[in-house]
Amino acid sequence: MNVIRISTIALLASMALAGCGRGANVTEKDWKLAFDKGVDIRHGNTWVVRGMTAEYKLGDRLVNTQAYGKHSFKEERIKDGFGKGKKWTITYTDPALPVLTQTFYLYDDYLLTDISVASDSGVSTNYMAPVVMERTDSLICGEGRRMLFIPFDNDAWIRFASRPLSADTMRSYEVTSIYDAGSRRGIVIGAIDHDRWKNAVDMTNSAKTLRAYSGVADALTRDRLPHGRLSGRSVTSARMMIGVYSDWREGMERFASANAVVAHPRKWDKSMPVGWNSWGALAFKVNHANSTRISDFFAEELQNRSFTNADGVLYIGLDSGWNSFSEEELKDFADRCRRNNQVPCIYWTPFTDWGKNPEGQVPGVGQYKYKDLYIYANGQPQELDGAYAIDPTHPAVRAMMEQTHELFKRCGYEYVKMDFMTHGRMEADRWNDRSITTGTEAYNYGMHLLDSIFSDMYLNLSISPIFPAQYAQSRRIACDAWNKIKDTEYTMNALSYGWWIDRVYQYNDADHVVLRDATEGENRARITSSAITGLFIMGDDFSADSMAISRARRLLTNADINRMATGRSFRPLVGDNEQSESVFVRHEDNGDVYLAVFNYGDDKRVYRFDRGLMQLDRGAGYDVEELWSHAKVGIDDVVEVPGKDVKVFRFKKI
Repeated sequence: MNVIRISTIALLASMALAGCGRGANVTEKDWKLAFDKGVDIRHGNTWVVRGMTAEYKLGDRLVNTQAYGKHSFKEERIKDGFGKGKKWTITYTDPALPVLTQTFYLYDDYLLTDISVASDSGVSTNYMAPVVMERTDSLICGEGRRMLFIPFDNDAWIRFASRPLSADTMRSYEVTSIYDAGSRRGIVIGAIDHDRWKNAVDMTNSAKTLRAYSGVADALTRDRLPHGRLSGRSVTSARMMIGVYSDWREGMERFASANAVVAHPRKWDKSMPVGWNSWGALAFKVNHANSTRISDFFAEELQNRSFTNADGVLYIGLDSGWNSFSEEELKDFADRCRRNNQVPCIYWTPFTDWGKNPEGQVPGVGQYKYKDLYIYANGQPQELDGAYAIDPTHPAVRAMMEQTHELFKRCGYEYVKMDFMTHGRMEADRWNDRSITTGTEAYNYGMHLLDSIFSDMYLNLSISPIFPAQYAQSRRIACDAWNKIKDTEYTMNALSYGWWIDRVYQYNDADHVVLRDATEGENRARITSSAITGLFIMGDDFSADSMAISRARRLLTNADINRMATGRSFRPLVGDNEQSESVFVRHEDNGDVYLAVFNYGDDKRVYRFDRGLMQLDRGAGYDVEELWSHAKVGIDDVVEVPGKDVKVFRFKKI
C-alpha cells in the first residue's frame, strides 16, 4: 500500500510552491472538483456531493477541515496501477492544529481520497474520515433508492442486505453502494486499504449525512474495545474510493478490482476445487474408516461421471475432528486420496484456544502457557464462538504454524481450510509486538506469517473478515449452510450482494452441500447455489447414508450443471430485494448466458424472461434449455418453478 508520510517542513514547502487561495478547482476526464469551504464533486452530469469535508479525532476532540484557516493546492499528473489520472492535494494549516493533507486521485470512473495528519511533535488518533457528506439527498435519484449493508465478516449467520433509504441510521463495513433499483444507477463508496484500519460507511438518513471513515470497532467487528490508536509524526487514513456507475453491480466489481490492485489475490494456477468436506454430516464422527470409504465412493461412482473440476481431480477434505486420527492414519488417508486422483485436504484454526485453559502448556512450545498468548480486553481473555482469541504477533503462534505445516506436509496434505480467523483481528489491550497498536495490524502480521509458512498449500478461509483478502485463494461467502431451502436462501443472500468478492479472492465458497433430509427440489436448489457461487463441495456421509448416495448418483452427475462450476460467481439480475435476490445471471465469453431462477417459497413461481434485464441481443434468436430437466424452452414462454426448487436456463445464440 502507498502510505503518505510527509513531515511538516515538506508540507510547508509544497504549500509555498502551490500558492494559497479559495475557489481552486481541478478537472480530469468526467471529474470536476472545486473547493469553497468544502469540496464539490461532480462526475459528468451527476453531482456526487457539494461541500464535502474531512475530519479526524485529536484526543477527544473532533477536528473538521473547516476548523482550518489557510488552504493551499497542488495538482500533478499520475500513472500507477489504477491507470492514468490526476492527483490533487489540499493542504490545511492552522497554528493550533497539526497540518492536514487531503488528497484526491482522479481516474476514469472513480476517484480515491485520503487524509494525513502531521506534526513534528507527533499525532495520535483512532478515527479518520476522508469523506464527510452533509447533503446526501443528492446521491442518486429515484423511488427505489437503497443502500447496501456489507458485513465485516461471515460469523454468527450475519446477512448482507439491500435496505431502502428509510432507516434512520445505517452502517456498512468497508464499502457500500447507494443505488436506485429501478434504473440501477449507483454510487460506490468504500476503503481500498486494509493494512492498519477497520473501515466503515455510516449514513444517517434523517440528517442526510454520510461518513466513510477509518476506525470502526463495534459488536459486528467482534470488538469489546475501541479501535486502536495510530501514532507518529504522520498518520494516514485508508484511501476511500468514490465511483459513479450506470449499473451499481459494475461499480461493486470495479471496487473489488481496485482492491486487487492494492493487494493482489493469492495465486493459484490450477482449476477451482470441487469435492467433499467431512463437516457437513460426519462432524466429529469422522474417522479413518468412513473418510476412506468416501474417497473411494467418489472415485468409483462420480469422478468418471462428470463430478470433477476442470483438471479432472477432486478435493477430499478432513474438517475439525481429524485430530482423532493417528499420524499413520492421516498419511494413509492422504495416500488413498492421491491414488484416487484426489487432492487431500485438512483443517486448522490458527488464532484460537478451544480448551480455554490459561494454565495449559502450548504444545511443542513448552516455555509458554496459553495465558501468555491471549489477547486481552480490559485485562480479560476475549472469547468468541466458544474459544479464546490468541495474539497473532506472539512467537508461539509462529512456532505452532511451523509445527502444523510440517505435520500436514509430512502427511501429504495440499489444501487447508483455515477457520475462525476473526479471532486474530480483535482490538486488544496490547500485543506481544508493541509496535502494533490495532487489530488490523496484528491480523496482517499473523496472516503474512500464515501465507509465507503455508506458501506451498491452497488456503481456504472459512469464518473470516472479508478484508484483507490477499492471504488465501478462496473464502466462505457466508456462515455455515447445509441442506434445506433456508440454507440455499441464506447462501444466496450473500451472493446477492457479495458476488463481487471473487475479484479479491480467486473464488467464493458456498460451504458444504448436504443432500440428506431434504426434498429433491431442495437438493437441486442447494447444489445450484454452490455451482453458481464458487467452490463446489459436498458434505454427506457417503460411506453409509443410502439416501445421500442414491441422490448423489442422480444429481451430481448432471454434466451441464457441473460444467457451470467454474469459479466465476453469478451476479444478481436486479437487486431490488432487501434480503435475497432470487434470479442470477452470468454471461460467458462464448456468448452463452446462464440464468438461475430460485423459488424459496412453498408455492410454485411463474417467471417470464426479460431480454433487457438479461442484456440479450434484442435482434437475435436463442436456443433455451433448462439444465436440470434438459427441457427446451421458448424465450417468450412463461416458466414455472416449483416450491423450494430452482430452474437453470442456458441461452445459446442461434
